[in-house]
Amino acid sequence: MSTADDTVTTPATAGRDPRLDRPWPALWSIVLGFFMILVDTTIVTVALPRMQEDLDTDLTSLLWVTSAYLLAYAVPLLITGRLGDRLGMKTMYMAGLAVFTLSSLWCGLSGSVEMLILARIVQGLGAGMMTPQTMSMITRMFSPEKRGQAMALWGATAGMATLVGPIVGGVLVDGPGWEWIFFVNLPVGAIGLLLAARNVPRFSTRAHSFDWIGVVLSAVGLFLLVFGIQEGNTYDWGRITDSLRIGPVQTHVPVSVPGMIIAGVLVMALFVLWQAVNRREPLVPLSLFRDRNFSVANIAIAMMGATVLTLSFPITLYFQRVLGMSPTQAALMTVPMALVSGGLAPVVGAWMNRIDPRLMALGGFGSMAAGLFWLSRIMTPDAPIVLLLLPFVLVGLGNALIWGPLSMTATRNLPPSMAGAGSGVYNETRQIGSVLGSAAIATVMNDRIAQRITETVGDAGGTGIPAGEGSQTAQLPDVLHPAFASAMADSLLLPVALSLVGLVAALFIGKPVDSGAWDADD
Repeated sequence: MSTADDTVTTPATAGRDPRLDRPWPALWSIVLGFFMILVDTTIVTVALPRMQEDLDTDLTSLLWVTSAYLLAYAVPLLITGRLGDRLGMKTMYMAGLAVFTLSSLWCGLSGSVEMLILARIVQGLGAGMMTPQTMSMITRMFSPEKRGQAMALWGATAGMATLVGPIVGGVLVDGPGWEWIFFVNLPVGAIGLLLAARNVPRFSTRAHSFDWIGVVLSAVGLFLLVFGIQEGNTYDWGRITDSLRIGPVQTHVPVSVPGMIIAGVLVMALFVLWQAVNRREPLVPLSLFRDRNFSVANIAIAMMGATVLTLSFPITLYFQRVLGMSPTQAALMTVPMALVSGGLAPVVGAWMNRIDPRLMALGGFGSMAAGLFWLSRIMTPDAPIVLLLLPFVLVGLGNALIWGPLSMTATRNLPPSMAGAGSGVYNETRQIGSVLGSAAIATVMNDRIAQRITETVGDAGGTGIPAGEGSQTAQLPDVLHPAFASAMADSLLLPVALSLVGLVAALFIGKPVDSGAWDADD
């Protein structure tokens, strides 16, 4: 696929696109699409209890609606960044936006959890086509001196999307129905395509070879890790079974969860080795990691991606199942987080060229960890609503201070020729963090629910609900509220730990170096 705006620049066709001199309209145009795909990462969370009832499925299967999307989003990121360099970033961005928008219609029309998971896979592929192009375009359109503000907007968009998603989702689920969390993407996607066609400039293209062996290794390794982590409780971890289940789909294949996790680690290690010995054009140029800031920013953004995903599940389920809130009410509990993060976004953008990004990232991760830990300590069946709102102020502050500074830290020293590879690796790292975090929180929640219910009421006090089954039922008996609240509070300690790992990584951010001469179409 190609467009007139993505033709290869040759002596005969050379001519600088005048839109390169007006980068802000282009940035706002691609930010709309980027915002939409990130909203869909978290918008499903608030709809889980309602979807569980309507689709008549269990919680473990339903969590694959998120995990399948994240996995399909993560796998192609490394290759789509290169495809953008070769076929044209604008072409890839618009093609991905079209796939994402059309698959959103498919998601909304799905009548079973199996069909929804399949549609979410296609939706994730569309998102994976779009995301690397956004950072690459910023690197190509803005000089290093001006890139800070652009990256601040990009980072604020990522941060706001993860916060706005549950709020929008709650309103839609309580209104026209959960299907509309997907249908709402149709007009937004159409507007995004029109704006991109009008405002996004063309860039010169570069020939690339494609590391298909690397693509296969990364896809297989990630799937084995995600399946092993997320479905560990289903298969009793150490027990070997002859039944393999992916979400609600059951097949007769021998399964060893520890074996799958070990195999996933080995395949990912083989992927890294292949990248080191591949002399043509590896998916991950390991030379990128010679820059300390790029390496550290990748570790930190992986922790941030995992933190944002893991905090949303226990919070949403606690508000709806224990406190009896509607999806909208549960989503509105995060308004302080969204207001603080959104209000500080322009301030952080102004600070980014004057304040050491290390200090902002450290403050962000520290604030995030403190807010989540505070929240985990007060999550009880009778907790006052006002008290529950306060920790979200700290989480919003942390969110505002992390995304933009980390994005600028990762990309500031990258030459334009490495924009596609660098942005692909950075976004891949963030998504790997998200997808592994999603798998991990599923396991942690199921484990803590089973443990807390067993400790509290044994066989559920004669209610007829076996210990641990409260995690799989859409309706939660009152007698199980204290145990379920404790389980969700325990689960929230996972994102606390991830935030602390991000804080440690941010300690190693160094001062940026001079990027030298720059050309928007270099």
